[in-house]
Amino acid sequence: MSRTSARAWRDALVAVVAGFAVMTATAAAGLACAGAGDLPDGAFPRVVAAVVVMAAGGSVEVSGDAGFLAGADASLSVLPLSVSLAGALTTGWLFLRPLRHRAVAGTRELLGRAGRSAVLWLALLALFALLARQTFGLTTCDSPLGEIGELLDSAPTVGFRAALGPTLLYGLLWFLGLLLIALLVSRRTPLPPGLLRFHTAVRPAAHATAVLFLAYVVLGLGAGLVTAAVQGHAARTLAVLLLGLPNLAWLALTTGFGGAWRGVAEGPFGLPVPPLLDQVLRGPVPSTVDVASLAQRDSRAWWLVVLAAVALLGTGVLAAVRSPARVRPWQHAVHLAVALGLATLTVCLLAGVQARFGLSLLGLGDVSGLGGRVELTPYLWRTTGLALLWGAVAGFLGALLARPLRHPGRVA
Repeated sequence: MSRTSARAWRDALVAVVAGFAVMTATAAAGLACAGAGDLPDGAFPRVVAAVVVMAAGGSVEVSGDAGFLAGADASLSVLPLSVSLAGALTTGWLFLRPLRHRAVAGTRELLGRAGRSAVLWLALLALFALLARQTFGLTTCDSPLGEIGELLDSAPTVGFRAALGPTLLYGLLWFLGLLLIALLVSRRTPLPPGLLRFHTAVRPAAHATAVLFLAYVVLGLGAGLVTAAVQGHAARTLAVLLLGLPNLAWLALTTGFGGAWRGVAEGPFGLPVPPLLDQVLRGPVPSTVDVASLAQRDSRAWWLVVLAAVALLGTGVLAAVRSPARVRPWQHAVHLAVALGLATLTVCLLAGVQARFGLSLLGLGDVSGLGGRVELTPYLWRTTGLALLWGAVAGFLGALLARPLRHPGRVA
């Protein structure tokens, strides 16, 4: 093995191991704050592994069993985006770091680095997937199912396990998407010669859009820490921040520019979300989550619109300042509209939540207190369409406001 190849494998190993280490630490801290450290049978490491697998794009299946007299139904589809974001930022930065002082990077070199990193990523993901499996017994208290279960020694259980095949497939797609986004948003990482012509059209808008979404996460982090310090329930708030902060922050962004989500929370299982959002979701039928429905319960929700307008205008200015002076306002509008539309589409596909668990006795319906569901899914076309519109307006106005400022290629 040549020295160059050995160095490339070392760089890939550092990036992948650091990414998984950060995801594991974030997931463990969040679950500990949520009380998962008290789980029986030493299940905590396996639950951490399951969260990391989900955060890395893998598939975790939930199953239930209540014996031959009862039926159990369970499903879970959620991405802990705090864990995902922590791993993505770490891995992406370390993947690009060895290239930062280069003027041009060859296509073969980039593909080689991506291939080495992908192999190591899948190897570690497979190890986590093999660890992510556990079964728990459920306490049925005074329910009819509990009384019959005691007589027949047939207590209900619920468990989870990572599906290895889908986990490796989706994990590979997740990782390749991460590397692509990292290359798009990085302003200094070199591109292959054949892609240099896309630098002006893609990178300034992509970088500004990434800054927008990360800024909302930082704002959400600040608000969450203040809430934890002032209103109590610090452990629960920290658990939300460490596991699902981007889910809530980007929900605030999309609803702020007019997007909407459909959601419901019923039964004993709910979403660890701000009380205002829980009030909108709580009910037997799905509700629409937008600024109007939030403002019906708290008029301060209209500030989400003001915050989104200011943030998007700032995004347009940033994209224009990072672009060459020769780029026209209408081109800025197109570039930012596409970037914001694609980013919003990605968030809509990643930030949804679907969870359900139910027990039924002799097919007669759910046992009281042991069934529930949580759902939160976007109105995809409305939210993405408004992102395109806002991106175009912000890109055009931002270009006009940025004219007096210095641009690349302009002599001060």
